[in-house]
Amino acid sequence: MIRRTILTTAAAAALAAFTLPATAQDTLRIGVEGAYPPFSSTTSDGSLVGFDIEIAQALCAEMQRECELVQQEWDGMIPALKAQKFDAIVASMSITEERKRQIDFSEKYYQTPARVVAPKSADFEGTAEGLAGKRIGVQRGATHQCYAEKAFPDAEIVLYGTQDEVFRDLALGRIDAQLSDSLIAKEGFLDTDAGADYAFLGGDHLDIECYGEGVGIAVRKGDEELRDAFSAAILAIREDGTYAEINDKFFEFDIYGGRPAGQ
Repeated sequence: MIRRTILTTAAAAALAAFTLPATAQDTLRIGVEGAYPPFSSTTSDGSLVGFDIEIAQALCAEMQRECELVQQEWDGMIPALKAQKFDAIVASMSITEERKRQIDFSEKYYQTPARVVAPKSADFEGTAEGLAGKRIGVQRGATHQCYAEKAFPDAEIVLYGTQDEVFRDLALGRIDAQLSDSLIAKEGFLDTDAGADYAFLGGDHLDIECYGEGVGIAVRKGDEELRDAFSAAILAIREDGTYAEINDKFFEFDIYGGRPAGQ
């Protein structure tokens, strides 16, 4: 989806590191966002927290690699990976055909649906006709941008650098609705004081072309060894209970299954 109104944000440049048992291999640098709660966010002291962050740590531990988290603004993730700023992306990135032309992915590590959120008092439906002429906020460069352009061609798609900015402007009444991952919308907005007067509008939005096959870990083209190591590590932490332990800290059900969404 190509948003027609573009809102700028400050670039994220902070670094965070965690140390695991060292091997003969070099430190593995992991690109993360830090602005997509509950998957990743930044605390007041600059620490990175969230599901993606703990999954990255668990996978590095399983692989016995020393890892460093590198914070990166979302719409620069793939260019930064290709420019070797980091070696992999663990940032709720959906596996799509368009992205697979540029980078490679591990097997999925979760999969959830997308939904629209609007005021409870909204007098329109969450359909192409109902949202015609409305301002819909989505995160720039996310798969929701692709889907919003496709599903709501007569809406004004407003682009933001982070999902938090989407929620902020929805609460301020600057946009009429937003489209995002359903878990992000529920836990990051609807379950907060700011989202008290808002609700999901319509049902799940599923589209294999835009939302792909689930959320995976991205690596550079040709880095099959690292890709396969991540896939094996995902399977291992699923089998030994580590994944479930992390999952249950953030969610009330297993998010590994479900349907496409992510960013």
